[in-house]
Amino acid sequence: MSVGAARGPAHPVAAIRAFGQSVWLDRIRRRELEDGTLRTLLERDRVCGLTSDPTIFANALAMRSDYEVAIAVLAARSHDAREIGERLMLQDIGNAADMLAGAHRASAGDDGYVGVGVAPALAHDTRATIAEARRLVTTLARPNVMIELPATREALGAIRSLIAEGINVNATLLFGVDRYREVVDAWLAGLEDRVASGAPLSNVASVASFFLSHIDAAVDARLDANGAPAARALRGRAAIATARLAYGHLQAVLGKRRWRALADRGARPQRLLWAATSAQDPACDSLKYVEPLIGPGTVTTLTPATLEAYRNRGRPALRLTDDRPRAARLPAALLRLGIDLPVVAAGQQRAAVEAFARSADAIVRQVTNAMPR
Repeated sequence: MSVGAARGPAHPVAAIRAFGQSVWLDRIRRRELEDGTLRTLLERDRVCGLTSDPTIFANALAMRSDYEVAIAVLAARSHDAREIGERLMLQDIGNAADMLAGAHRASAGDDGYVGVGVAPALAHDTRATIAEARRLVTTLARPNVMIELPATREALGAIRSLIAEGINVNATLLFGVDRYREVVDAWLAGLEDRVASGAPLSNVASVASFFLSHIDAAVDARLDANGAPAARALRGRAAIATARLAYGHLQAVLGKRRWRALADRGARPQRLLWAATSAQDPACDSLKYVEPLIGPGTVTTLTPATLEAYRNRGRPALRLTDDRPRAARLPAALLRLGIDLPVVAAGQQRAAVEAFARSADAIVRQVTNAMPR
């Protein structure tokens, strides 16, 4: 057992908090906002945040009975399907943010956030992303809303500008450490711009989200195609190694003078967030991306199914810094097999942005199909 293991906690999900990691819910459903399900997770498991994205909301809309009345009301006011879809999403985001406002206050702004995504069609347009983020923040008008935007190269300037304006940012769809380093630099530059303008730093929060199971899915497919014993031995290791290397970079940044100067002015660290923590490979343990990555100053996002699995058999411990030398050796080992992790990460990000765009289109189709004839 790792050092610091919690022995037999009554509620393992809640016990994760003792190791400095926050648990956010990787789902939003209108029915769960209204029937007390989310409230139970907040109170029993100490869930203290919520993420959303076009795919999550498209899945929510698949629960058509939750939205039929609201769609009919909005359609009667001559709203088109795209506008109705956004209004439904913002209603859910606003209601969830209100439910999490207590967690936001109690944590002095570290937790209690609800994410709302910029339209994926804007992922490669810096100016449009900034404008859309401003609009969403103004519309929702809640301090615990966090803007989610894919961390494309074009988004780096948006991250810097939004942080400088005091807007909370989740740099999402990260698959590699190289782009993460750029995200960290953009975040720091935004804070420095904010200092130059004379604005406070303590009211700005940010996370950077790695989509873990997608990393393994992409790398393992290439390892399987290789077929050599050396390739098979590396299956299932890329995501955890990437997360640990990213955490090592963050710790190095937080130890440098540049960060300390900002921290002295009240800045709060950007946290790493583990997303896509449900294993895609059915042969993998459902807690594969939870147990090994518990560590201070991080966030794990869990689906209800993964929450349930962790509640039943989780064993929280400080494991995030385990096996860091082994993690550091993995990129070179993969490169010897012809697998370049930065190239894989870039391809995964492109595919993920395209998948989000398809989900955004699916939302419009679902609303159209649900509108009264």
